[in-house]
Amino acid sequence: MGEPHQGAQAGAEAARVDRSGAAVPVGDAAVGGGEAVTGAAPGETPVRETSAASTPVRGSGVRGADGRVLGVGMVGYAFMGAAHSQGWRTVGRVFDLPRRPVLAAVCGRDAEAVRAMADRHGWAAAETDWRALIARDDVDLVDICTPGDSHAEIALAALAAGKHVLCEKPLANSVEEAEAMTAAAEAAAARGQVAMVGFNYRRLPATSLARAMVAEGRIGTLRHVRVTYLQDWLVDPEFPLTWRLRRERAGSGALGDLGAHIVDLAQYLAGEPVVGVSALTETFVRRRPLPAASSGLSAVSDRAGLGTVTVDDAALFTGRLASGALASFEASRFATGRKNALRIELNGERGSLAFDLERLNELSYHDHTEPGTHAGFRRILVTEPDHPYLDAWWPPGHGLGYEHSFTHQAHDLVQAVAAGRPPVPSFADGLQVQRVLAAVEESAEKNSVYTPVAATPVTATSPAVRGDL
Repeated sequence: MGEPHQGAQAGAEAARVDRSGAAVPVGDAAVGGGEAVTGAAPGETPVRETSAASTPVRGSGVRGADGRVLGVGMVGYAFMGAAHSQGWRTVGRVFDLPRRPVLAAVCGRDAEAVRAMADRHGWAAAETDWRALIARDDVDLVDICTPGDSHAEIALAALAAGKHVLCEKPLANSVEEAEAMTAAAEAAAARGQVAMVGFNYRRLPATSLARAMVAEGRIGTLRHVRVTYLQDWLVDPEFPLTWRLRRERAGSGALGDLGAHIVDLAQYLAGEPVVGVSALTETFVRRRPLPAASSGLSAVSDRAGLGTVTVDDAALFTGRLASGALASFEASRFATGRKNALRIELNGERGSLAFDLERLNELSYHDHTEPGTHAGFRRILVTEPDHPYLDAWWPPGHGLGYEHSFTHQAHDLVQAVAAGRPPVPSFADGLQVQRVLAAVEESAEKNSVYTPVAATPVTATSPAVRGDL
């Protein structure tokens, strides 16, 4: 940027990294280009290898004599796999960490595709069977970036094998699976293992600051929460029937994909759970062309026929929080002109807070205790070194982006592993979100009748005990 202090900042960063000794075992290939297309059914991340044989297709992994190494193995490698790779590859070069993450191995069934992904994103080895990845001695933590139908199977196996686990959201495709995963995580915690669900929007400096301000009482008693998450990538009726549009793979549509994020973010910022909902859901395009190939959120049709969409395209619901505050939620993949538009606002007796993902370095704050003659919303530019996470990054005014939330996620998980403390959000937090989603579906099926959310039992690692939902 040419600022006089930029060189000094860069030097400080280099010194910090050198002192920590944090490094990945291979080069820093830049993230770019298209996602790798696997050899599984079009649009599916290949994770259900049934053969006992595994094909290690690149390298043999990394395990040095340094006991501070934390070997990471990742299953699945499309959109979220690339994002998680960026986080793991970057975190040790930015933050001083008590354990040194290394990208030990990545897994997918297609040997050529997974090798290309390993080369692109800096993984030391690749596997074609997730069971073999879990069994590797150089893998201490298993990162699950697959479609929801395999989350429970992989997570349960990894926890049983003594590994720490990071699982992408939503935690599972059903409450029953999420309950089993949470029970396994509780049992593993007694053995010193940690399990975390990946709600990355908690890790943005602006949302972390908003949570701190709510906890400090800056907006007083909460009255309203309103949150929307809008995209438009399904507007074209010719967009193919990828795995995200199949209930057996994805669990639900916009509700699970987008709704899980906004339910978690609302509960996190409010510091309290949703206890009941009244909902509508709709599928606007019910038949779509079968896919020939897909990558991330894009796909092409083979025009060989049509298939039935078995998930929702949009979900709209109101809710009540434990304190009695009212909430409204909207999640849609049919909001023409909206690409990744997440916005949340909280209104309290003393003020309001608002956050917009498309302006993710900013937080809007209104202090209602000020005189009306000059009160109003003001912009907080969340780039100061004493804002959450930002002491490790750039000088004030130099904003971060979407990918940094995954670096912060990796940072927080490594800290939890090293300290032996329950991570946030835990599998219990993921189960709470899953129960809200289930209540939304139940309400929609019953003509929007108000539906209570099943209570999550309080345990030693639950947010009710920690006070940091």
